[in-house]
Amino acid sequence: MNRENFHTHTVFCDGKNTAAEMAEAAAEKGFSALGFSGHSYLDFDCGWCMSKEGTDKYNAEINRLKEEYYGRLNIYRGLEYDIFSPGIEPGDYDFTIGSVHYIEKEGEYLPVDDSFDKQLEGADKYFSSSVYGYCRAYYDTVGQVLEKTGADIIGHFDLVTKFNEGDCRFSTKDPQYISACVDALDRLLPYGKPFEINTGAIARGKRATPYPSIDIADYIHSKGGYFILTSDCHNAPDLDCFFDEALKMYSKYEIVSFEEILREKLK
Repeated sequence: MNRENFHTHTVFCDGKNTAAEMAEAAAEKGFSALGFSGHSYLDFDCGWCMSKEGTDKYNAEINRLKEEYYGRLNIYRGLEYDIFSPGIEPGDYDFTIGSVHYIEKEGEYLPVDDSFDKQLEGADKYFSSSVYGYCRAYYDTVGQVLEKTGADIIGHFDLVTKFNEGDCRFSTKDPQYISACVDALDRLLPYGKPFEINTGAIARGKRATPYPSIDIADYIHSKGGYFILTSDCHNAPDLDCFFDEALKMYSKYEIVSFEEILREKLK
């Protein structure tokens, strides 16, 4: 399988490197393709998404790099399309990743991947201190991500477990958790879009394993779903973080080249 990554962040949002530095790192690593996916603008203060002005500059820079690297590295201009982002036309980008980073309750946006303490705050305030109620709200939102965004990729499906490696905070075997998770999967699978095997939390020291869990991957596979491999990269040296290990861990599933899918879409 050719080396490629279609989940890549830069200094235009919360990445550590410029887009040019990311492109050069991918070329040096022998990648065949690199898809940039800046965090889409949100009209509330998230602290890590692109601004409207920054989005325009991002689009111009990625288009410039496409030309600069032509024949050396295939570059694609994408977007990580948050479900709460306003006024985005997916057709404006080569591809989009549909993602959920917040739960909305009574006009408040509860961050999912900030910290476990923040998750508990949300559970205490809106879900009678139930982590499983919080997880249900998260998965109810994830289940709508393709309907709302029309995205090409389903991003980090079980992000809510970012701080729960080895079930250290709550049990992913609990029937309440499983029910919420399966309900979301059953809404998403009919779209026929790939789920990402996402190694980003490993690079940032938050997890020892990728998203999604093997249990979730088993269910996706059993229903005819398939995967792409991404690094959710925020730092150039991590463009292929844990790729070889992930390919072994998930070897019984169908993992495809997203560039091949994209070429068909962009014909």
